[in-house]
Parts: sequence; structure tokens; C-alpha cells
Amino acid sequence: MPPLDLVELEGRIDFRFNDRGLGEVALTHRSYLNEAPEQDGEHNERLEFLGDAVLELVVTEYLFHRYPDKQEGELTNWRSAIVRGEVLSQAGGDIDLGRFLKMSRGEEQSGGRDRQVLIANTFEAVIGAIYVDQGYGAAKKFIDQFLLPRLDEIINQNLHIDSKSHLQELTQERLGVTPNYRVVKEDGPDHDKQFTVAVFIKDQEIASGQGPSKQRAEQATAANALSNQDWLEKP
Repeated sequence: MPPLDLVELEGRIDFRFNDRGLGEVALTHRSYLNEAPEQDGEHNERLEFLGDAVLELVVTEYLFHRYPDKQEGELTNWRSAIVRGEVLSQAGGDIDLGRFLKMSRGEEQSGGRDRQVLIANTFEAVIGAIYVDQGYGAAKKFIDQFLLPRLDEIINQNLHIDSKSHLQELTQERLGVTPNYRVVKEDGPDHDKQFTVAVFIKDQEIASGQGPSKQRAEQATAANALSNQDWLEKP
């Protein structure tokens, strides 16, 4: 299906570009240029690069002022958690950002409009375009509205904690062993894999989890092991 129009996106985010070309470039994936040479080689990766830097500054400033009693390490963990691809993709999904992205037919047919990394990258590109078009204040307003409300959930549910590191510290302290992870199942085509990973203490499986990459599946598995620690009570 054709991508939705920039005007529709402007309505959803309550922002109107002065330079509409910036908005169009922010929504252009590199693959699209192979089928639309009239775009003159402009895709959204430079804006993504800029948006990433603006995003980090806005989040850093927000955390610095909102949590004056917190130290650098904790603030850094919170910032890393909210700017990771998964969270940016969720924020982009709230405005159906994937439906606005211009991409090649092949990219679209392989599920590009729903691909987490593309949505996250486009979210950063939109931030970059807003910054170039109307400055820091406008970019900050966009981030405040569509991303920062997720921070409370991240903090309250301890989503900023590295579950694998936490599980390893727990098992070494309590059991004197290190957990090991094994991929037990892979589903889906290469461009849309789903991995199932189990974590073992010695030969005992204590939890399993899924994710779109081995690393994400391992984190989910570790989080599941931490949420139900019955295995600690077993001989």
C-alpha cells in the first residue's frame, strides 16, 4: 500500500513543517531511492544521526532537572533504557510511523513497515527534521509528548535494569554458579526471526523467553527467571 501523506502525520503530531522537504526526507528510507531516482539521493539517515543527538540531550536535560538527588550512574541507566530501539519503536508505533515511511516494494513486502529498527530510526529522523526546521524547543516538545511519558513505567517496573547481569550476580552470590543460555527454537523467515532461549543453572532449566534476536531473547529469559525465583528454593 502507498505510504500515508505527510499532512496526516503533521496532524497526528501537532506540528507543521516550514520546510516540507525536511519532513519528506525524514520519511524516506534508503531503499526507496532505488525506485524513485527523482528524490536526488536524499534519505533519512543524516536526519536520524542528528535526531539521535538531539534526543539524548533532551532526555539528559529532563533527567538532570527532574531527579536532582540521583547520581550519574542511575541517570545513565534510565537514559539508556528510554532511548533504546524497542522504546523508540513503540513510541513511533503510537503514531503509526511505519505507515508513513517511503520504502522500496521489496522492503515493504518483507515487513519493513512493521520492522522495529526502521520505525525507531524514522522516529529519530523526525526529531532531527523538527530540530532543523524549528529548533530545539520544537524537538523537545515532540519528545516530551511522545516519548518521555514512558519513563515512569520504565522506572517503576525496573525495565532499566540489565536482567542478564542481575541474574548472573544473583546466581553467583546465592549458588556460586554462572547461568548459561541456549537457543532452543527459531521460528519465522530470516528477516523476521523469533528466537526462544532457555537459561540453565548447571543442567536445570530455570526459565525461557522469546525475542526477535538472540540478545533480546536472552534478556527476556533472564527477566522471567528473576520474576519467578522458585528455582532458588530447589535443591
